[in-house]
Amino acid sequence: MKESMQEQTVFVVDDDAAVGDSIKELVESVNLQAEVHESALAFLDAFDPRRPGCLVLDVRMAEMGGLVLQDRLNMMKASIPVIVLTGHGDVPMAVQAMRNGAVDFIQKPYREQALLDSINAALTRDSAARRSTSAADDFEARLASLTEREREVLEQVLSGSTSKEIARELDVSPRTVEAHRKNLLRKLEIGTVKELMLHLTSR
Repeated sequence: MKESMQEQTVFVVDDDAAVGDSIKELVESVNLQAEVHESALAFLDAFDPRRPGCLVLDVRMAEMGGLVLQDRLNMMKASIPVIVLTGHGDVPMAVQAMRNGAVDFIQKPYREQALLDSINAALTRDSAARRSTSAADDFEARLASLTEREREVLEQVLSGSTSKEIARELDVSPRTVEAHRKNLLRKLEIGTVKELMLHLTSR
């Protein structure tokens, strides 16, 4: 098991304590962490978006149902992947949950391997999303480290201007422009202007 996977938690929200305990036992049997909440409100009270993992969520619960909790999480811009547990009569609700971004829905009584496969897929999605967010944050921090002059050169470079054109625009020598280009690429940890353009257009 990868170290990053071991740090993730499978959050189980089900008002049937027996179901919650059963899923917790199943998850822990494959060396994953599990945390059970017996209501949607209890989960919301404890929820920390910085904690990696996924959510196994029952559709029908007292006080607040699974779809309402999913809506709340979406309003909070919480990206935690959701797996919906549903009874046979709740399939239309499960389809709605999928439209709202759920990774999967599993019918009760669930097959253990099917649930574990969905959990692993959800954890993989969460891990990939967090890596992507982290990389974007790192790049923003590197952008912020540029000097005002380097930012001016960057803007001109991105608009397609040559070093000579930038030199005329900024009233500096072409050699100075080249030095700024070299420095800003080094700070951004990008090899070439072409790579920088590709990186910025893919964001």
